[in-house]
Amino acid sequence: MRYALQYLRSLLFVGQMYLAMPIFALVYTIPAMLSRDWAFHAVHHYCHYVRWTARWMIGLRSEIRGTPPSGEVLIASKHQSFFDIIMLVSVVPRPRFIMKKSLKWAPILGWYAMRIGCIPVDRGKRGQAIQDMVKRVAEGRQAPGQLIIYPQGTRVAPDATRPYKIGTGVLYDQFGHDCVPAATNVGVFWPRTGIYRKPGLAVLEFLPTIPGGKPVDTFMEELEATVEGASDRLMAEAGFDAPAARAAQNAV
Repeated sequence: MRYALQYLRSLLFVGQMYLAMPIFALVYTIPAMLSRDWAFHAVHHYCHYVRWTARWMIGLRSEIRGTPPSGEVLIASKHQSFFDIIMLVSVVPRPRFIMKKSLKWAPILGWYAMRIGCIPVDRGKRGQAIQDMVKRVAEGRQAPGQLIIYPQGTRVAPDATRPYKIGTGVLYDQFGHDCVPAATNVGVFWPRTGIYRKPGLAVLEFLPTIPGGKPVDTFMEELEATVEGASDRLMAEAGFDAPAARAAQNAV
């Protein structure tokens, strides 16, 4: 009975969340066309709204730890579900994502993503994709902000492993920015797919900055160890033993 009630609450929450998206988009369309600042206002407002409705509709509270960066930095974040995107955008002043190219054509989402300066990348082309990514980032430097990349390239479930891709290291090396790692436990409550959402405390934590200028191999090792270790710690706080779950998954 409790599961069924939470599923119903989750269904209502997800439905209103996606219904609210075109409403927010419509309200902000003309201002966002006139000024990129208003496009950022729109996405910030929507993300705060989703966090607020998640708290009272499904019992999913959200907390930001650490200091959200405000300068021109690279943010390399763990990615487990749509909710960690929501949390990141809600507190970062001028977020710009490295995103898969297909999202460029997504209704509403795609237009706003391009308006705030996100960088679409064709991930299927591998080496060419990295070259295109570097080129597009360089072209977009006249609109500075916080460049966000997911080092594993996609959403990764709490009980899964996926290698860190070199694209993050290339950006770090090419542009010389400091990198702010970010860890999360949101996948414990908000899965990659499906409707059901668990109540609890979702955390996104900004970790100590990795200064620019380190060798790429050293940077990538430090980034992975930092983000994975912190994410496992946050998931343990939520009652999920990530290393044990991964070991069990790999044993199957």
